[in-house]
Amino acid sequence: MEFPSVTAVAKANVYFDGKVVSHAILFPDGSKKTLGLIYAGEYHFGTDAAEEMVISDGACEVRLDGGEEFVGYGTGDVFAVPARSGFTIRVSEGICQYVCSFLP
Repeated sequence: MEFPSVTAVAKANVYFDGKVVSHAILFPDGSKKTLGLIYAGEYHFGTDAAEEMVISDGACEVRLDGGEEFVGYGTGDVFAVPARSGFTIRVSEGICQYVCSFLP
């Protein structure tokens, strides 16, 4: 994936002692995405806005808050997270890369 005409924010968002790291990119229309890496482990995130996550490389399993099962996702797969909720993401090996879009 490439995103022309964006502003990249150099300061990283670092979570879970550096095991999840992302950078924001800002679009001319005011929208924002984050590009990130998730190292092996299991992590929970809360959401304010609705999000769409595209797995750009690697694999993970995700359980949305209120769900009972983890669902597997690989390169090119997409999952959505409702606003004011959360999800648990699990990477069993290697690194999972993602692009997160914040939805209106």
